[in-house]
Amino acid sequence: MTDSSDLIICEYCDSVYQRPPLARNERAHCQRCNAVIERRPWLGLDQLLALNLTAGMLLAFVSFYPILSVQNQGRNNAASLADSVWALVDGPISAIAAVVGASLILVPALQVTLLTWLLSFAHFRQRAPGFRWSMRTLEVLRPWSMLEVFLLGALVSVVKLTGRVEAAPAAGLFALAALTLLMIGIAGRDLRLLWKQVP
Repeated sequence: MTDSSDLIICEYCDSVYQRPPLARNERAHCQRCNAVIERRPWLGLDQLLALNLTAGMLLAFVSFYPILSVQNQGRNNAASLADSVWALVDGPISAIAAVVGASLILVPALQVTLLTWLLSFAHFRQRAPGFRWSMRTLEVLRPWSMLEVFLLGALVSVVKLTGRVEAAPAAGLFALAALTLLMIGIAGRDLRLLWKQVP
């Protein structure tokens, strides 16, 4: 009888395949719908842990360091992620502040925390307590992180404001760009290797 861990199910058409041995940069495709059903990860668990810890430090930096600096009539204003959420709390659309705070700070922080928890145990080849719940939660959180949308909005703001006032990107914007790339790379990676490599 075939071990169920050696089977792959296509998430698009439910076809079942024997897990093929893959070399670096190889992918397996479904024969029915041509979807990618398996790929050889290019990062190991230790590299993912290192990148995840870096993302956590960048998230802390971006939350409290200015992203955009605006100078107008001798006055200088700078805003961080936390400042943008507080500005919405004080404004007429304060209900939106909860959504913005969750998608920009809370969800990425939860993703980084859960991944650190899982990968720290995986480093020692152990399965973390609450492994299944953590993996499911990461899958649910994936579409709710909106750092890339905020980054695009910040870049558009810099371009639009430049003609009217003196606007310049601050150090936080570059950290936000790096954090966005890391979060897409880490949270968007196929984390099934945790199911396979951790006993």
